[in-house]
Amino acid sequence: MPKNLIVVDHPLIQHKLTLMREFDTPSAVFRQLLREISTLLAYEVLRDLEMTIKTIRTPLAEMDAPVLKGKKLVFVSILRAGNGLLEGMLDLVPSARVGHIGLYRDPETLQAVQYYLKLPDAIGERKVIAVDPMLATGNSSIAAVQRLKEHGARDIKLVCLLAAPEGVEAFAAAHPDTTIYTASLDQRLNDHGYIVPGLGDAGDRMYGTK
Repeated sequence: MPKNLIVVDHPLIQHKLTLMREFDTPSAVFRQLLREISTLLAYEVLRDLEMTIKTIRTPLAEMDAPVLKGKKLVFVSILRAGNGLLEGMLDLVPSARVGHIGLYRDPETLQAVQYYLKLPDAIGERKVIAVDPMLATGNSSIAAVQRLKEHGARDIKLVCLLAAPEGVEAFAAAHPDTTIYTASLDQRLNDHGYIVPGLGDAGDRMYGTK
């Protein structure tokens, strides 16, 4: 297992992931489960947020209390399926800035093609969490993180729901300085570049499309 891969194996995450994998789980339930899992993943991903101390007054006394330090962090959704993870993380950190990178996978080459990019200001001074449910071939995530670096981002983490060994290996080779957080490292990719056993196309299952 690559050094920059962290599998978050919390029982609640694993239980909810099993429900998502089932082929007959309705889109509405799938979206809700993804939102819940993303909130749980965020606890682990944001464990190292910097803190500082400020003086406050409680109803009983004055005290020095911990608060977050520095500029607000940034969540970057790799469209379109990334929005499912984004919503749960914003539930936890509603003050975070949000960026979007639109990429689609060319069905012939499996390479990522960019069609949209909008990022917050001063991204180089912020912690950046890129979110995309599936790390399959790794091409989209590799391209997205490369775009972030080109725009000045230096402190980047990638969060995905599922990962394939092939995608993890490719991503680690391209971005060895970026840690991957996932709920599961699955078996392999099939001939069409889908994760097996996986859960199908996350975007289609979220939105009821094919």
